[in-house]
Amino acid sequence: MPQKILARLNINSLNPMQQAALKAAFASDLLLLSPTGSGKTLAFLLPVLKSLDVQPGIQVLILVPSRELALQIEQVFKQMQTGFKVNCCYGGHATKIEKNNLQHAPAVLIGTPGRIAYHLREENFKPQTIQTLILDEFDKSLEFGFEADMSYIIGSLTNLKRRILTSASRIAQIPAFTGINQAVELDFLKDSSQSPSLTVKALKADAASKHEVLFSLLCKIGNSPALVFCNHRDAVDRISNFLYRNGLEHGVFHGGMEQEDRERALLKFRNGSYHLLITTDLASRGLDIPQIEYVIHYQLPHTEEAFLHRNGRTARMKATGTSYLIIAEDEKPAYIKQLPDFEELSGQDILPKKSSWVTLYLAAGKKDKINKIDIVGLLLQKGGLQKDELGLIEVQDFASYAAVKQDKAVRVLYLLKNEKIKNKKIKIEVSK
Repeated sequence: MPQKILARLNINSLNPMQQAALKAAFASDLLLLSPTGSGKTLAFLLPVLKSLDVQPGIQVLILVPSRELALQIEQVFKQMQTGFKVNCCYGGHATKIEKNNLQHAPAVLIGTPGRIAYHLREENFKPQTIQTLILDEFDKSLEFGFEADMSYIIGSLTNLKRRILTSASRIAQIPAFTGINQAVELDFLKDSSQSPSLTVKALKADAASKHEVLFSLLCKIGNSPALVFCNHRDAVDRISNFLYRNGLEHGVFHGGMEQEDRERALLKFRNGSYHLLITTDLASRGLDIPQIEYVIHYQLPHTEEAFLHRNGRTARMKATGTSYLIIAEDEKPAYIKQLPDFEELSGQDILPKKSSWVTLYLAAGKKDKINKIDIVGLLLQKGGLQKDELGLIEVQDFASYAAVKQDKAVRVLYLLKNEKIKNKKIKIEVSK
């Protein structure tokens, strides 16, 4: 694999799982079992890249259970700078835009089963050219009820040469509709129940004091990136309201939110506009959220599998991390063999400092022929920012977002109020 592609991904070398996948991917069908956060996306994208050529039509179809995972894979593929076109289709995205994109077929198509099935029924792309099928996070797709759509899609792929199925948990039986049989199995789930770099701690709390214990813990860990997991959306919203009342900035993420709001929450978390995300298990897997230092179980999940996936958000790729359990002293799910020692929180609660970053919204994106270079030029040359005052930039179809230093935001907006990008005046403001 060309070292320059790894360099573009800021990776020095492949891990053993990725090396094994690259070696085995085209010997036959492949079943790849590996924990959340182990690098499965790269493990299937690298062999996919080796199979691509300049022939017209879609060559690779990647089916995923969530919109966020689809966007993540698309972003990684684009970062590889292969020269091949990639498109992403998912619910909540305009079907008209997707149909237009498919008129000039990409080499790689990524999407959720429901949306790909829609385009297939509408004959918006030709399935006959697809030779490689990847079912990423397949166990999650089954859990989400996508079996009928996946069966319909796979039944339409008449010229498949290879299938790759990935999962972060063991699957009792691979459904017949996948067409996978006698696959090479790479099992990297062995001994993965506890990462050696993960520290697990417990905090004592009864039902009435959980909010206060969580608040004290968040004050203690300060501005370190953290995820707080709840079992239900209403619990996320209750905790969010409590934290806002107490002056602690954060984001929320759950399935009851509009897609645009979910994407914006993840974006602000990635770029450091806030360091805390309150979420359901929707964020426990399939999302590229690097450098999480703390996972906090405000409510313990019902299954060991969910518990492991949550913990897998931290201590990723050889990093270290801490998992906190906020529980009653006599509370012990069957899947936890022995509770960790209870830790005492002492001292006065001091609110963490606000983030030094804020997110700017620009009302133009890819469909307006705007790219990152345009935005960098605008913010540095016209907005008066220094390079270290400009953070992560993300460009979407009709909007773009840029992290800038909090103390520079007002001046930047003042300097840019009459400026244009590509000879077009656009709205620029602090993102809501």
